[in-house]
Amino acid sequence: MAVDTQYYDLLGVSPQADEATLKKAYRKLALKYHPDRNQDEGAEQKFKEISEAYEVLSDPQKRATYDQFGKDGLRGQGMGGGFSSNQDIFEHFSDIFGDLFGGGGRGRRAGPRRGADLEYRLNLDFMEAIEGCKKTLDIPKNVICKPCNGTGAEAGTTAQTCGQCNGMGKVYQQQAFFRFESACPACQGRGKIIKNPCKACRGEGLVRENEKIEISVPAGIDTGQRLRIGGKGEAGQPGAPAGDLYVAMRVKGHEFFERDGADIYCSVPIGYSKACLGGDLIVPTVSGKAKLKIPKGTPSGRIFRLRGQGASLPNRPSYKGDQHVQVVVEVPTKLSKKEEALLKELESLEEERPAKKGFFRKFMDELTR
Repeated sequence: MAVDTQYYDLLGVSPQADEATLKKAYRKLALKYHPDRNQDEGAEQKFKEISEAYEVLSDPQKRATYDQFGKDGLRGQGMGGGFSSNQDIFEHFSDIFGDLFGGGGRGRRAGPRRGADLEYRLNLDFMEAIEGCKKTLDIPKNVICKPCNGTGAEAGTTAQTCGQCNGMGKVYQQQAFFRFESACPACQGRGKIIKNPCKACRGEGLVRENEKIEISVPAGIDTGQRLRIGGKGEAGQPGAPAGDLYVAMRVKGHEFFERDGADIYCSVPIGYSKACLGGDLIVPTVSGKAKLKIPKGTPSGRIFRLRGQGASLPNRPSYKGDQHVQVVVEVPTKLSKKEEALLKELESLEEERPAKKGFFRKFMDELTR
């Protein structure tokens, strides 16, 4: 028996299409063929056909039946009979048409709006970020007006329900089977009419103030990371929660240390004698001092690792990274007479020492023959 793919063909998708692909295809075709936009002959009928196809394929049970038995199987179960009118289509897919045409579908009460989120940029010194700290932020934001408790009405008076939108804050315009939604012009979307506005906030219910907020910055935080402080954003409308405050970090550089995640990097100078003879070297770390053992014959540029001497991470406070120490052999530019005499003696001893026959020595021997 041949597989029925008519509904898939109408939407221009394959039988393997997922839910998101189906919805995207239907939205595109609905824009193209709905009668308010397309007056061509046959457009309305095409619109009904693609809507019927999507009505079946967007329902997992109906789609499974269709894939197995085709349209005949749907009719046998009383499904897939299509829509009697464009209004039926609109009501059935009100969520999609609301997205496409700026609202519509079944009306719902606007309700009080949650406050807006805020973002604050905080500059930290390098060691403040490594060790963690407490900071007091001075945040300018909208807060609930105390004299009117956020109602916007003068004390002793109350706001009245808007008669034009019946307190919904929205009005609708009907065009064919589409409803267009907009804020109520009488109450500016509030759903309430304030005849005696509060003098402190001029009827807004909110006033601008600075709030001091103390936060704890966790040890190991780094540039680009954010802290979320719940309920410390802009105030919401009466009955709605406030927004959140997001604190974005910017950590200053350090003159000695560099950081990569939890690992710390630094360069430490050592003398020529220390590099040759080896010995203990005290080096600074982000948590104090540590002893580093320098082996004999250490070349300049060698990197040593001090395990667990790095930074922690905000989400892993018990973890510590490593510190990587590069030793750099210092060559003095000025010498005392005693130092110069000792180095000349060392130079003569080096010339007496049998040279290793490396590439450079072999190359020089070839040149002097």
